[in-house]
Amino acid sequence: MAVRVNNLSAAGRPEKTTGVSRSLKNISVVAGATMVSRVLGLGRDILISAVFGTSALASSFVTAFTLPNLFRRLLGEGALTAAFVPTLNEELTERQRDGAFHLVSEVASWLLLVTAGLVGLSMWGLFHADFWAACALDWGVSPDTTARWLTGAELAVVLFPYMIFVCLAAAFSAALQTLDRFLEPALSPIWLNLAMIGFLAGGAYLGWADSDDGRMRWLCVGVLVGGFFQMAVPAVALMRLGWRPACALRLSPQVRAIAALMGPTVLGSAIYLINMAVSRVIGLSLNDAAASVLNLATRLMELPIGVFAVAVSTVIFPLITRHAAQGDWTSLASAYRKGMRLILVINIPAAVGLVVLAEPVIRLLFQRGAFRADDTALMVPVLAVYALGLPLFSFVTLVLRAFHAERDTRTPVHAAILSFAVNVGLSLALMGPLSTIGLAVAGNAAIAVQAWFLQSRLTAKRGIMAFGHLGPTLIRILIAAVLMGAVVAGSWRGLLALCGSGVLTDLLALGVLIPLGIAVYGGLLWAMKIEGREDLAAMIERIRLRLWPAR
Repeated sequence: MAVRVNNLSAAGRPEKTTGVSRSLKNISVVAGATMVSRVLGLGRDILISAVFGTSALASSFVTAFTLPNLFRRLLGEGALTAAFVPTLNEELTERQRDGAFHLVSEVASWLLLVTAGLVGLSMWGLFHADFWAACALDWGVSPDTTARWLTGAELAVVLFPYMIFVCLAAAFSAALQTLDRFLEPALSPIWLNLAMIGFLAGGAYLGWADSDDGRMRWLCVGVLVGGFFQMAVPAVALMRLGWRPACALRLSPQVRAIAALMGPTVLGSAIYLINMAVSRVIGLSLNDAAASVLNLATRLMELPIGVFAVAVSTVIFPLITRHAAQGDWTSLASAYRKGMRLILVINIPAAVGLVVLAEPVIRLLFQRGAFRADDTALMVPVLAVYALGLPLFSFVTLVLRAFHAERDTRTPVHAAILSFAVNVGLSLALMGPLSTIGLAVAGNAAIAVQAWFLQSRLTAKRGIMAFGHLGPTLIRILIAAVLMGAVVAGSWRGLLALCGSGVLTDLLALGVLIPLGIAVYGGLLWAMKIEGREDLAAMIERIRLRLWPAR
């Protein structure tokens, strides 16, 4: 499948007349595909929780998968995209597609070499997990915690090769996005989710395995098969555009420029990576369930983040990069504000809705099989806390792209270091009194500090990018979201009083109260004449037509 672009320039990208209006179409493309991907991802986690619950094995898998999986964010949404897209844009302008495709081969060749080396070293280190487990016992770590760490290390040995696939997929996807092909990169995670669902279902329900350990092995096979297709699909799309794979291990000026740009950004992103890994390891140290509960709560948050925030950021980034290259700061600020407004108008009410309906959402989605009522009770406050940080996560997703567009990689590094320090300090301080909830609070505080730091530096650098321009819009969004939350909360209490707790009540909560909340919120936005409501309506209509085309 492909998103066809008309009126291509000689460089292979749309003419300048497309602008922000065309970006809304691309946002709908990415959002629609990403919605399917996130729903499948949620289905994958529903299946995993049904098979393994919040057991130590499930938490060990989550922790083991954290490092290779987060390399998707490190490269796909961070260092590589930030460095590769501007350089590839220059190649398209100066040497057109031939030069751009040669640069893709160079970057892919170096990525394959570097990631294969990292995977080999990591697997070698993890093979010695027994030695580190013995040391941990000598240092006073409990046997239960040590056993969870050891299981996580054994699973990580199997999962680490996924890193090679996902890093190459990031390079191919970034190249496609630069050529205004957004659908294939947005579809990429679908192959991972389908493979994991298929292989785990086979292990759990088709008799491929007769124990939890056997089912876990099939799940790991699904990760590797899905990772291969994540890499192969965008690679094939590039080949259809004329790219031919080639070994090109040459340190060209363009490769050196990308490496120089990636250096500080990798440091900042690696700190964020360590930030997430530390939370998982601390969770694995707390109890059997913590890492699994944190992962499931994060996945529920990723539905609105992935569908809209990442979609908006993915499409806006090449646009603001071009404005930055042209020195057109007015257009850059306009695109940035439009993207930020779309993000906030969706994610603030989504956060309120998750807080109000956390219990029925968790119960309906996850409470089956090995996932019990006690697990639901444990997860409700964690999801509510994480939901409050949803707008901040979405905010940071886009504001980072504004720095990357101007090739400012130092400021995101400083923000990441500050965020890391806050997260680790608060996690260690709150894990005792608040347990898993404390880790969620620490994560929110860290992202809040990061958001404040980034926006304050962006404003100091270019006053036209000040958040104050969005102040009146934000106030109206908050008023509408709070009123919507009050209506939904009151209706939820009424349903409980009328029908009692049960599956039917939970279905009504999601099937009736969510549309009611959307209707109330949308009506309030239109009544208050919020800026950009026409753009939001157009984007939603495009997504609807792609998901349910008229016949």
